[in-house]
Amino acid sequence: MQESARAPDHPAPIRPWDVFCHVVDNLGDIGVCWRLCADLARRGQQVRLWIDQPEPLRWMAPGALEGDVAGVQVLRWRAPLTAAQLALPPAGVWIEAFGCELPTEFVHSDVARRTGPPPRWINLEYLSAEPYVERSHLLPSPVMSGPARGRTKVFFYPGFTGRTGGLLREADLASRQAGFNAHTWRERMGLADGSPPGARWVSLFCYEPAALPSVLAQAGQADRPSEWLVTPGRAWQAVQVAQAGQAAPGPACRLHALPALTQHDFDHLLWACDLNFVRGEDSLVRALWAGQPFVWHIYPQHDDAHHAKLAAFLDWLEAPASLRAFHLAWNAIGTARAHWPADETLADWRDCTLRARARLLGQQDLVSQLLGWVAESP
Repeated sequence: MQESARAPDHPAPIRPWDVFCHVVDNLGDIGVCWRLCADLARRGQQVRLWIDQPEPLRWMAPGALEGDVAGVQVLRWRAPLTAAQLALPPAGVWIEAFGCELPTEFVHSDVARRTGPPPRWINLEYLSAEPYVERSHLLPSPVMSGPARGRTKVFFYPGFTGRTGGLLREADLASRQAGFNAHTWRERMGLADGSPPGARWVSLFCYEPAALPSVLAQAGQADRPSEWLVTPGRAWQAVQVAQAGQAAPGPACRLHALPALTQHDFDHLLWACDLNFVRGEDSLVRALWAGQPFVWHIYPQHDDAHHAKLAAFLDWLEAPASLRAFHLAWNAIGTARAHWPADETLADWRDCTLRARARLLGQQDLVSQLLGWVAESP
């Protein structure tokens, strides 16, 4: 799959970018890192993705592990690194994704072999709409000990405003979306047969929302039928649990089990639906670009820090009261209840998303900002 042919007028290639990704869980980290690497490669850069669990790329980005994506080399990050890995040409940029730390022997090798200036060292942080993001973006962090003592990292924060690092957005995203036909995609995926005219199409990518049984029950009794496209893994398992010991969803609600989707087809899923339930960082951003109504299942944290993070995002989104209440119920925050939206309510949610997307389109994307910062750095 040749995703990354070089487009004209991109900045001159920098010595390879080394992007390090430690997969924690739920695949959001690998999803973000792959989109980042693939977009850098499309813009003429050479990228090495160091990742400790690369196997999901086989379905997420077919060809990536075989070296078929031009500009991106995937390296298995396993301790200790091999002699061949340590002998690779020094990179011009290091990116630690989501606070993962570089292997000590990798840094030792770089310090011993490098003859020119040190790499630009970036700590790519988690996405948030909270106020600290604007304050912390591009703050330097001197390295005080170890083999890299004297070098400096820089915190790079993705975000939703012009004073942050922006969001991942490929240059061809708008043209891809403009040429997309939802009905043709559903037919290709075998989803169109038996669908009643005027059905509401819903995608489900979630953890285990407490409100799911109630929402499915309400959708099953709604005047307008709905076709639910359920992603594999935790979302499909949550649907099975929601139905355990209960009657199947009412006649207006039909469930479809999806296969694992490539990143392109995950975009297509969001574009093909009238309402998207998403989770984590990568799918939240893709839901914003899709321009359809969405509900975000934020990753739950044991100290409830995600409550403030969700509130900050809903404030930035300028979410109407009905959408805010649904988010709180979906994320089991407070006593709000999730009410299956009527068509008029869903139209309000769509208008909200489109206004937010318009604001974001007026800002520079994440990769453009990374390229600009690296080019201007001493």
